[in-house]
Amino acid sequence: MPTDSLFTNRVAALATMHQKEKVIAPILEAELGIQVIVPQNFNTDAFGTFTREIKRPGNQIEAAKLKAEKALELTGQTLAIASEGSFALHPEIPFISINREIVILVDKNNNLTILGEEFSTDTNHNHIVVENIEQALNFGKKVGFPEHALVAMFREFPQDENEVIKGIITEEKLVDAVNFIIKNSPTGKVHLETDMRAMYNPTRMKNIAKATQNLVEKIHSRCPKCFTPGFEIVRRIQGLPCAMCYTPTSLTLAVIYQCQKCGFSQEKRFPHGIEYADPGQCMYCNP
Repeated sequence: MPTDSLFTNRVAALATMHQKEKVIAPILEAELGIQVIVPQNFNTDAFGTFTREIKRPGNQIEAAKLKAEKALELTGQTLAIASEGSFALHPEIPFISINREIVILVDKNNNLTILGEEFSTDTNHNHIVVENIEQALNFGKKVGFPEHALVAMFREFPQDENEVIKGIITEEKLVDAVNFIIKNSPTGKVHLETDMRAMYNPTRMKNIAKATQNLVEKIHSRCPKCFTPGFEIVRRIQGLPCAMCYTPTSLTLAVIYQCQKCGFSQEKRFPHGIEYADPGQCMYCNP
């Protein structure tokens, strides 16, 4: 049973108001044979904003699932796609941001939920507090403005949308926004940050496309037993032996794939194509 037979000629509702269909739709339509539609007047900001005036319900995956369910409700379709992004400091590299993008497929007909994702340090995610136009313009140069939009705010954690000016894409609008907040803020300062909404952030759009490709790869990965799409890695086993002393290292020795439909699981050793770790990764050879 070909994977595509589950999706060919079906309509998928894409939960977005930020033009993500520009990168998601072409990939899914070409790879899965589906037609992607975008619900009209769908306010995805209700599920959280990057500027924090509206909190995200639950974690990143939960929020994406809620968006998908709402898209199904609004359109009456049985297939939905939703995307959700997050930004945080890299756990191992100080002062570097990491972008995690997920693209989720929810199929009510086949009771399937498949998740594609991309982790990337390729992001302009940044913020600063400025006191004048010169500081604001210097920050803009650093983060790819005006190709990438900016957001000006009265404070880092705004009380409501009236304290946020989004989608700043020209120097004139940046000057106006900064002057307005300086004049009306009790502190005389402006919290300035990158606009991380997809339609205003070309770098993020590229990561969404990569997450969509990962989703397609997982869909094409079928369970050897029941042929259901989404046969994916659920656990990684450490212990790849050192090439010099054969002591187990922290590198991946094997991965476990599992089917969400029938529960069949399968172990694959040496998933990265190497049977021994470089001694530089060994705590005994390179303490």
